[in-house]
Amino acid sequence: MAPEEQRRAQATLIAALLGFFVITLDAVVVNVALPTLAHDLSAGVDGLQWVVDGYTLMFGALLLSAGALVDRIGARRAFGMGLAVFVAASLACGWAPTLAMLIAARLAQGIGAAAMMPASMALIRQAYPDPIRRGQAVALWAMGGSVAATSGPVIGGWLVALDWRWIFFINLPVGLLTLAFLARTPASPCRPAPFDAMGQVTAVLAMGALIYGAIEAGVLGLGAAPVWSAFILALLALTAFVWSQRRGAHPMVPSGLLAPRNARISMAVGFTFMVGYFGLPFVMSLYLQQHRGLSAPQTGAAFLPMMLIGLVLTPFSARLVQRFGARPLIVTGLVSMAAGLAAVAALPASAPVPVIAALMVLVGLAGPLVAPPVTAVLLSSVPGALAGTASGVFNTSRQVGGALAVAVFGALLAQAPSFMAGLRISLLVAAGIALITAIMGMGLQPANTPAMAERT
Repeated sequence: MAPEEQRRAQATLIAALLGFFVITLDAVVVNVALPTLAHDLSAGVDGLQWVVDGYTLMFGALLLSAGALVDRIGARRAFGMGLAVFVAASLACGWAPTLAMLIAARLAQGIGAAAMMPASMALIRQAYPDPIRRGQAVALWAMGGSVAATSGPVIGGWLVALDWRWIFFINLPVGLLTLAFLARTPASPCRPAPFDAMGQVTAVLAMGALIYGAIEAGVLGLGAAPVWSAFILALLALTAFVWSQRRGAHPMVPSGLLAPRNARISMAVGFTFMVGYFGLPFVMSLYLQQHRGLSAPQTGAAFLPMMLIGLVLTPFSARLVQRFGARPLIVTGLVSMAAGLAAVAALPASAPVPVIAALMVLVGLAGPLVAPPVTAVLLSSVPGALAGTASGVFNTSRQVGGALAVAVFGALLAQAPSFMAGLRISLLVAAGIALITAIMGMGLQPANTPAMAERT
């Protein structure tokens, strides 16, 4: 690679890495700010749920068709447009005078993130045509997300100590720096790509109605008309989505995508893994600050061991898969998650915070043991032509799993006789789901079996 090409490739990689960093950071940094938001914006649990889920919902739902946008207008332009929307929405979040405006801005943040995510991967592929160099670049790109997930609670805690608005304003300098590197990136090619409008609209309706119904169930109860109406709308929209995918000329989820058993199990693992991994910080942030009196920085520090284990072990995930195989790692990670969630749920309300932090490490351990191996299993179980589509659907399932966990756990906190009862029920539900998924994971086929070879 010529020196000029090398410099452009490095600039592209830095831009993609920074983009992935802020996308991931904004998914986790807000948790430690929730009690402060509740006080400053007079928000109830349902309002706090929407602050978290508004971002996750739009991010996950629009990922399904964001790849088509990237192909149509080019990765560089799509990334730049997504970045502009994301930064503008971040500023709107920081200036939001009311809870409703904050939630609206969070929805816009999710839209920008959905455009940036696939574009960042396409930029790396464009900058590194050599497979070996591309693999190294993707590993560095992934580290951006790992660092954000690890440092998010700590960064959020210290920024909230200054002013909660800084957790959003911090995206401005990072965004400008990303834009400076993006300006040195070569223009991206464009190609015609079909857009499944029916599928996208029905997907957003189904996900949005489901999350709305789950959140409102905590406020109004399951028997309330708005709750049941939302669930019925979600069912109707889901039915329409399935119909459109079977009958449409260019479906977002091709019929052959979920035909391999490994693909179906991987999608389920991605969804349920996020229930515990995303739901735990939501309920524990509220508990540690509102019921144990910890400050935001102290709460962020309590999450640090859980997140740090992922940062340390993720670079070794590929070697562990080569030595032990993907299935044992995935099952072990899910069992570890179930054990950690159940152990935290069983603790007395006065348990020392260091003990809580130590037990949450069991949940954090699931990150490097589950996420990279199950992604590899998914991509090895589908034809190469469907790899990008499979990745988009997989990431959507992960985001929906996290959003639904926050919605359901918040409803349980609101409807339970006490906060501690709601917390324990939430964590035990997540533990049970992780354990059931671990049993499902035992059905994964090794990558070199004849059955998988036939499907790939």
